[in-house]
Amino acid sequence: MAAPDGFTDPGELEGLAVYDIAGERVGSVGRVYVDDETGRPDWITVRTGLFGMKESFVPLLGARKVGSDLHIKHPKGSVKEAPRVDADAHLSVAEEEELYRHYDLAGRLGGQAR
Repeated sequence: MAAPDGFTDPGELEGLAVYDIAGERVGSVGRVYVDDETGRPDWITVRTGLFGMKESFVPLLGARKVGSDLHIKHPKGSVKEAPRVDADAHLSVAEEEELYRHYDLAGRLGGQAR
């Protein structure tokens, strides 16, 4: 379960099934990105598409873990239409700001793959 101020352990998110705000399955957690300052999980990538070949970034803000599922507060379409960012690298400030704009969230800085 997420702590009041977010998730604390990246390992608790790995491989979870991801469901959107309407309860529709989106995919599964691919990578977990942590905030540079706090070390807490801040972003995940969600593997979508046939055979999970595509990865889209999703903020963990507002997400909650229920059993082996992760429920995010964004619709499936927003996840699939998220700006493409290299999931193998550290999120740059510009990339993170672009993603926050896409999800209509106030920008925060940080985020590193784990």
